Amino acid sequence: MTDANPTAPTSRHHLGGTRSIRFGVLSVSDTHTEDDDVSGELAKEILGKAGHAVAKYHLVANSVADVRETLDPWLDGRDVEAVLTIGGTGASSRDLTVNALETMGGRVLPGFGELYRSLSFGEVGALALLSRATLFVVKLKPVFALPGSERAVRTALERLVVPSVQHLVEELER
Repeated sequence: MTDANPTAPTSRHHLGGTRSIRFGVLSVSDTHTEDDDVSGELAKEILGKAGHAVAKYHLVANSVADVRETLDPWLDGRDVEAVLTIGGTGASSRDLTVNALETMGGRVLPGFGELYRSLSFGEVGALALLSRATLFVVKLKPVFALPGSERAVRTALERLVVPSVQHLVEELER
């Protein structure tokens, strides 16, 4: 009898890869500009270190129309294979990123939000329940809606997005 690790990779579904994914990074904020978007810069840095490319970057106001007007052409084009939105995922009436994504005709992949909130709970306690972090599939592309704090961006990217995005993109392309 062997001491097999039940969580060890057993198929291509569990193997990491080296494909570079082209991201669009959309920061959503009523208080920051592209010049002081620390979380957006952090996302670009983490993606770059992981071997991915940022094909598009923009910062818009926290508005359903602004989010949609930016994302629609990104998701229709070939330059972007996956999208990160940063900010606008809280409980405030001004947090509209998730609302915008809900109107874009995609579907939610529930596990991402639950896993993010679980990881966040370990860092911020019960306040994690205020996050509406979500993973949508819109026009056959993953759209990760992340909270706007540096901590949230680092946690989501390092623990969830980077380890899973290549496989997710490949599955959506099938």
